[in-house]
Amino acid sequence: SGLQRGGPWIFLGAQGQGLFQDFCVPVLQVAVVDLNKTVGEQCQAQLDAEFGEGRSVFIQCDVTHGDALRDAFQRTVDQFGRLDIVINNAGINNEKNWEKTIQVNLTSVIKGTYLALEHMSKEYGKQGGTIINVSSMAAFLHSPHQPVYTATKHGVIGFTRAMADAAAQDDYGVRINVLCPAFVDTPLLHTVEEEDNMGKFVKFKDDFKQSMNKFGVLQPSLIAEGMMRLISDPSLNGAVMKITCAKGIHFHTYEPMSA
Repeated sequence: SGLQRGGPWIFLGAQGQGLFQDFCVPVLQVAVVDLNKTVGEQCQAQLDAEFGEGRSVFIQCDVTHGDALRDAFQRTVDQFGRLDIVINNAGINNEKNWEKTIQVNLTSVIKGTYLALEHMSKEYGKQGGTIINVSSMAAFLHSPHQPVYTATKHGVIGFTRAMADAAAQDDYGVRINVLCPAFVDTPLLHTVEEEDNMGKFVKFKDDFKQSMNKFGVLQPSLIAEGMMRLISDPSLNGAVMKITCAKGIHFHTYEPMSA
């Protein structure tokens, strides 16, 4: 795909900021896009300390605002000259304001993918690249506490697989894969305890904690390792990578379609 592991990245959703410490040298240029200014600036400071100043930029943006998201992509390309890697990682867990959950977790991933293609796809005269859309093992697990969150994560998988097929058939030069981690040690994990987030489903919080105890909590370093595999393995397109404590990094396989 003409991908350089050290080419410019755009990383949407800084709540996975622990990931960056584990990407090491391949991250040469990265734009971090997030609504939370404090987290985003911390993230940039971390990157500056690790890789030197000028290699990263923080762009404050609400990913649900289409024009703001388009501007964030354009600012990244203006700063670094091109775009090689896009990671759609923005996500919230809110069953009370469930329309917002759909906007952030699914609609913004679709918009982020289409904007990424505008800047990387051969259809637009660009030189190719790779996109990772972040879903969740919630799409495969028992999740009575988060039905809309679960629906959005199913949607991310379906959209990503269909787009990967389109990319291959139309020779976009862009590989599109999906990453499905189980519980990860990020702030999102703690939102299930709040009625403001969960509404009536907050009553299942003990059920959720039992699941966490049963399946364990992943460290961001393993997610970073999975992402690097999706970025660096040119054979992967439309892959559904699952990451769990029990099995580590592995792939979901689908039954062949029958009439």
